[in-house]
Amino acid sequence: MGRLFIDLFVTLDGVAQAPGGRDEDPSGGFPFGGWQAPLYDDVVGRHVMAGIQSMDALLLGRRTYDIFAGYWPHQDNAIAHQLNGVPKYVASRGTPNLGWPTSTQLGPDLVADVRALRDRHESTHVIGSLDLVQTLLAERLFDVLTLWVYPVLLGQGKRVFPQGVRPSELTLLEPPEAGSGGAVTLRYGPTGNDPRTGEMTAPDDEG
Repeated sequence: MGRLFIDLFVTLDGVAQAPGGRDEDPSGGFPFGGWQAPLYDDVVGRHVMAGIQSMDALLLGRRTYDIFAGYWPHQDNAIAHQLNGVPKYVASRGTPNLGWPTSTQLGPDLVADVRALRDRHESTHVIGSLDLVQTLLAERLFDVLTLWVYPVLLGQGKRVFPQGVRPSELTLLEPPEAGSGGAVTLRYGPTGNDPRTGEMTAPDDEG
């Protein structure tokens, strides 16, 4: 069985809306589109490129798909060549325009279709697509959650972990790495467990 990766750029207060450009997603009157751009650095770039090069399928929500489909087919670089070439799957209840070559809309049983993608592909990546991500988190239907956490507080916008997210334990898969722009790469995997609780106690007095 293959693995499903969720890749997200996120602020320190958990906002992941419109990191890449001013007009990317202004819904809700969001005024900070493009907040990531001034802090992007080579470390983040290296991690992003490694993920893109390793993917053999791309899974997107409708809004992110429309943004990508309007941009990447018109670019000529290594990222564009990879994204334009791999199979692309769209999670949408509507009727998206599938004009981006190698694109397919998933059916109404999203969970079953995503499970089938993991059987079909070795490395499926989800980029952005916050509504879709909420479903994957709720179903614990992912293998790696990568967060690039930036030293920015926005105070508004769509969050990765909104009120009502499914309580879950995660495990850190590798040591965090920080870039020159202050972003920290965090990779987590699901344990399949609910959060545990306990009591914090003072250490025994050894003196």
